[in-house]
Amino acid sequence: MHERFAFDYAIVRVVPRVDRGEFLNVGVILFCPTAAYLQSRIELDRERLRMLAPSIDLDAVQSYLDVIPRVCAGGVDAGSIGELPQRARFHWLVAPRSTILQMSPVHAGVHHDLDAALTHLFEKLVRSPA
Repeated sequence: MHERFAFDYAIVRVVPRVDRGEFLNVGVILFCPTAAYLQSRIELDRERLRMLAPSIDLDAVQSYLDVIPRVCAGGVDAGSIGELPQRARFHWLVAPRSTILQMSPVHAGVHHDLDAALTHLFEKLVRSPA
């Protein structure tokens, strides 16, 4: 039997106009302290976001999103936040904010394969149905 890992995850959202409350799911961050696992999967569907917000600066949004995997990985490439322990980096990433990038509430799950869990959540919650 495979060992099962409890994990927390949050959905990364682009909110072009905070006052309207509309958003596009663009990624998932998954954290499991017992496995020392902090990973994200990010994918900006530019066409879908452009439909939601025709005048948005897609390159700026992408540059903001590019920071998330670096913070997950840690180290100097992520700046001073990257030097924090994994738990602190996760909580920094998922902290409530009122900017163009927002996170869903943190949810919990259990799986024996954390990479597979991340892929499953990404496919289910971010990718648009075919």
